[in-house]
Amino acid sequence: MDDLAERVLAAADTIAVVGLSRDPAKAAHAVPAQLQAAGFRIIPVNPSARTLLGERVYATLADIPEQVDLVEVFRPAAEAPGIARQAVAIGAKTLWLQEGIVSAQARRIAGEGGLAYVEDRCAAVVRALARITKP
Repeated sequence: MDDLAERVLAAADTIAVVGLSRDPAKAAHAVPAQLQAAGFRIIPVNPSARTLLGERVYATLADIPEQVDLVEVFRPAAEAPGIARQAVAIGAKTLWLQEGIVSAQARRIAGEGGLAYVEDRCAAVVRALARITKP
């Protein structure tokens, strides 16, 4: 695995998904569902839901009571810097902006905070192509 995205995904067990959607037709629901089916622990972050993908939903990253390896973002790029700050604050190892989301400011914040950083990549596609599964 030479690709950073593949390496960080293979190393992650617990993924907090900021903006996980209630709508199964949206990528913000389907991608985390695919990751969950591959054995990843998914922790939904969405202030307007209680349970998603059979998991308790948290309003913010700071509310999550366990260690998070990777923070995956399904929110507009304008929100990415704030989410990057939260990811640094909770001690996540990686910040991942889903395909179509790019933020130079989030990249800088993540880098300064010691997080690996992936942007504009689909985690489900990376997982499938690299055949990453969790026991």
